[in-house]
Amino acid sequence: MTYEDFIKEAGLARENFRWAWAFCNEVDGPITEPELADKLLDLVLEGKKSATASAVAEYGEDEPFPSVDGKFDILLDGKGQPRAAITTSKVYVRNFFDVSAEHAFKEGEGDQSLDYWRKVHQDFWSDLKVYSPNMEVLCEEFEVLYQN
Repeated sequence: MTYEDFIKEAGLARENFRWAWAFCNEVDGPITEPELADKLLDLVLEGKKSATASAVAEYGEDEPFPSVDGKFDILLDGKGQPRAAITTSKVYVRNFFDVSAEHAFKEGEGDQSLDYWRKVHQDFWSDLKVYSPNMEVLCEEFEVLYQN
């Protein structure tokens, strides 16, 4: 299904479309971690995941942060197919060790604990060579507008 078909099916306004992306992959880039993208998307579709986090260091100089602006993103599955439309409801930056237990719970992963969140994200960002204990983390909360 094309993005246009998905937007039409969802009854959303095309002019409010911002980005299409899959979890753990770059916006509008190739999907390099399809299994992880599917796993995290499933948590969204189940209603368990309503937040995500990114390393601020992963953003390019000209790449804007998500914002609370009424726009929507399309979440893709591991095959690049549109599966959900979300809108950002809250965005804030914290140092790695200042990310809250509440945020970790909203991410919906593992046992939803802060300890689990720290372990998984430290491992993930270490693999990307961006982890440090004082790194800045962009925390984003979102609401699902439509899913198929």
